[in-house]
Amino acid sequence: MTEQMRALRAERRGGPEQLTIDTIAVPSPGPGETLIEVHAAAITFAELTWDETWMHTPAIPGHEFSGVVADVADDVTDVSVGDEVFGLIRFELQGAAADYVVVPAADLARKPTRLSHAETAVLPLAALTAWQALFDVAHVSAGDRVLVHGGAGGVGIFAVQLARLAGATVTTTVRGDGVALASTLGADHIIDTDTADFTADFAAAGRRFDVVIDTIGGDTLHRSFDVIVEGGRLVTLQEPPDQARASSLGITATFFIVAPDVTELNYLAGLADRAELTVVLAATFPLGEGRAAFESGRGTHRPPGKTVLLVRP
Repeated sequence: MTEQMRALRAERRGGPEQLTIDTIAVPSPGPGETLIEVHAAAITFAELTWDETWMHTPAIPGHEFSGVVADVADDVTDVSVGDEVFGLIRFELQGAAADYVVVPAADLARKPTRLSHAETAVLPLAALTAWQALFDVAHVSAGDRVLVHGGAGGVGIFAVQLARLAGATVTTTVRGDGVALASTLGADHIIDTDTADFTADFAAAGRRFDVVIDTIGGDTLHRSFDVIVEGGRLVTLQEPPDQARASSLGITATFFIVAPDVTELNYLAGLADRAELTVVLAATFPLGEGRAAFESGRGTHRPPGKTVLLVRP
């Protein structure tokens, strides 16, 4: 194996303009770790704004990946060289926008056989976030009325599908190309936010959702309080919600950040292999165009799905 690799890195905190392709040494796995030959790494446009991204500089982004085990530490027994795996890299660690990345063996799941590496790379953060928001935090069950904000975004696409698989009635807010996509994902009701206001449609008739999953934040989060039934659950991925307001309305409101969970990732992989989960790629870029990949997120009307770096096309 070569001793050098390419990596998309930023020397200092900032936006995509800080990113360059550098040649650096291939890292070595320590105790409990594996070296992964990265085939694809999905990116989250907002990750360059996260404090965790900059805990180590130069920083390598891209915390969800699919690849092949290239080396393992002596104490690792659960995976072997040559295994196809995928996973979510903890945000305080270096990401996978590189030829190789070191990942704890405990955070690796088996790659779905039905999906390509590029498709698999969007599962670890996006699908796992949706799963944990719906079931670990909101405890969605059959018959619940669920509103998913941003149903054509990376997380929202999976939240719509997983809520429907659980037997919930799903409404989603989308815009642009997301309107057509949402209907293929199984949403029962679709609100085009370019032409309609979800609060106008539902608040006037009384608060009617048992669960709201907010992937957008800001004014959308603020107005979501008005459409939740007493005893309902609001889960937001963007910012801590107003707890005083939640208490006054008799609802629970939770901000949470996804964490690696191999059992849940393996379950999601099973759904993908049974064709019960649709994966949507917004765009793919070669690793060498990683800066352009991040810059593509600056538009207001982005295509549905997630953007993926193809490290080994």
